[in-house]
Amino acid sequence: MAKFDVDEDLLRKLAKLLTETGLSEIEFESGGHRIRVNRAHAGQSDALQAAPAATAPLPSAAPGPASVPQGALLSPMVGTAYLAAEPGGTPFVKVGDKVKKGQTLLIIEAMKVMNPIPAPEAGTIEAVLIGDGQPVEYGEALLVIK
Repeated sequence: MAKFDVDEDLLRKLAKLLTETGLSEIEFESGGHRIRVNRAHAGQSDALQAAPAATAPLPSAAPGPASVPQGALLSPMVGTAYLAAEPGGTPFVKVGDKVKKGQTLLIIEAMKVMNPIPAPEAGTIEAVLIGDGQPVEYGEALLVIK
């Protein structure tokens, strides 16, 4: 792969956008090159990373047990969560619904792919912790099933 000259102004703009929006990661792709800027995890200083498109994403650390409610379904990926199959549609589940193992609870859109998120076990929806169309992080609590 050809040498990739990093545009420092672009990196600074992306880092500033992270701070302004409170996001933990942002990715920009152009001309076959990808730049990912992410905020370091708790206890570390902010970090910038530039990677060619062929580089695999870095794994994120899962949140600590104190930040996750018991019975929480955690997001398996970074993306946008949708609680219904279409805008304004009936939600897949709501608080109080009984669900079966494998039943679709919500959809996470990642890289223009709609990924149905199934119930890991049968139970009752105790809480919906996210809003429709909300960006979610890897390991973020989405729902509570008991």
